[in-house]
Amino acid sequence: MRKTCLSITLSLVAAAASAHHSPAMFDTSQRLLLAGTVREFQWTNPHSYIQLLVKEANGEEVEWSLEMAAPTYLANNGWRPSTLKPGQQVQVTLSPLANGSKGGLVWDVTTSDGRKLGGNTKGGN
Repeated sequence: MRKTCLSITLSLVAAAASAHHSPAMFDTSQRLLLAGTVREFQWTNPHSYIQLLVKEANGEEVEWSLEMAAPTYLANNGWRPSTLKPGQQVQVTLSPLANGSKGGLVWDVTTSDGRKLGGNTKGGN
């Protein structure tokens, strides 16, 4: 029985560890500043997301999927599920996806009234 419990526990820990990915998919040597409209703020594990609608130079609106830390880390830095609301205008500093897709890793968010919502990552960046 003890071996079975240990086996199950180790399997669950291994599955959780493999589900978490490295930041290698992001080009962390770059920082972009995007201005846009929040379509959705997803307060989910293992990562939260901002779905941001950004107007391109040609006037076309494009959706970016922006990854954030887990809700636990966000909460420790003052974030709440209601921090960002659909329709809210924000500026986001991010590292883009290395493959050029419309996505990135959020470093901080600034609201239209100038309030900076930093501390997205575990380290409080």
